[in-house]
Amino acid sequence: MKLTENQIDELFKFTRKHYVYHYDVQSELVDHLANDIEEIWVTQPLLTFEQARDKSFKKFGVFGFMDVIEAKQKQMNKRYLRIMWRFFREWFSFPKLVTTLGVFLLFFCILKMPYAKYILLSLLFILVVFDLRKQTIARKSHKIKTIKKEKIFLLEEMITGARNSFSGLLFINVFNSMNAFRVSFNSMENHWLLLISFSLTVVVLLFYVTGFLIPQKAEELLQETYPEYKMVNNM
Repeated sequence: MKLTENQIDELFKFTRKHYVYHYDVQSELVDHLANDIEEIWVTQPLLTFEQARDKSFKKFGVFGFMDVIEAKQKQMNKRYLRIMWRFFREWFSFPKLVTTLGVFLLFFCILKMPYAKYILLSLLFILVVFDLRKQTIARKSHKIKTIKKEKIFLLEEMITGARNSFSGLLFINVFNSMNAFRVSFNSMENHWLLLISFSLTVVVLLFYVTGFLIPQKAEELLQETYPEYKMVNNM
């Protein structure tokens, strides 16, 4: 006996009821449940759909779908890190290496100035304001999708979440690091200034990759990761 389309829809609702919010995770679970229910019906054909569904669900144990969700999150975390590394390393190969060296030299020149700390703090403030605006727009867009009950994929959520968490940690750590220095940057030896310039360059590149580049390419990355993404969003 095969499941009907209405029964498949019920399985999607069932996974959502059990705290599975992302469409890709729901799809995997629904596919697993559907196959298992059909196998159960082979040996126990008198069971109702609900009875067979509950019997299949019990096989997941006391924590229900939590283990599956956790495994999928780990998988997508690895996927996201690979994406981030892919875009980040591009800035250390030609032609983008020229821009990276330009940013590095700019920081080195700023650190040589008498009021380097205040210049860097001003740049940080501008980045904070600009990034907060982008985050607000992203949150509004996500809220609209949630209200409309549009399908949200796990990697899609990670792209937004990683951007917000990285930005917060970045701004706090850079601000604290600059305030930790008790001497003027321009009085430090060149090898220290080179190290600080390199560190600032890496941080700026990571900020750009996670905060702007990956979100801009989100549609492309999601289609690359999920073959069904384009079809789902065109429905």
